[in-house]
Amino acid sequence: MPLTGAEHFGLNLESVARIIQMALTPVFLLTGLATLLNVFSTRLARVASRLDQAGKALETADAEGAKLVRGQLQSLHRRSVALDVAVVLGAAAGAATCTTVLLLFVGAFGTGSVDKALFAVFGLAIVCALGAITAFAAEMLMAGTGIHAELAHGHRRHLLRRQHNDT
Repeated sequence: MPLTGAEHFGLNLESVARIIQMALTPVFLLTGLATLLNVFSTRLARVASRLDQAGKALETADAEGAKLVRGQLQSLHRRSVALDVAVVLGAAAGAATCTTVLLLFVGAFGTGSVDKALFAVFGLAIVCALGAITAFAAEMLMAGTGIHAELAHGHRRHLLRRQHNDT
């Protein structure tokens, strides 16, 4: 079945359908990346909230408590850096995925050979997505390790009790 104007580019319904099918695969990756970016931003907001709480606790803490809070602040800083890396890599993966879709369409019109660029850009998207997930996993491990350490030493309960009594 001829497509209006598409025959000038040597396209038919089957080739257009195939191009659209190929373009949908990266779009599913883009949807997953958007979901991950949402999770990363939510975690980053929680870390920022904890940083605010720790900053307030530092103002009223005695010498021993200040040492504990400074340790929490360092841990929260490391976690925020890991999340920042995850967000940047996730966004780069999303941009590379969009570029992949664009290259698929450009290549369909035969305006030049895009196969190497397509391979490189989609590969970059996968590498960035893997890096984002790795940075997120590191942040999750830091969070879990910090919680276990605080509970093992009773510090978390002590700080929470103090904050609860102040409220």
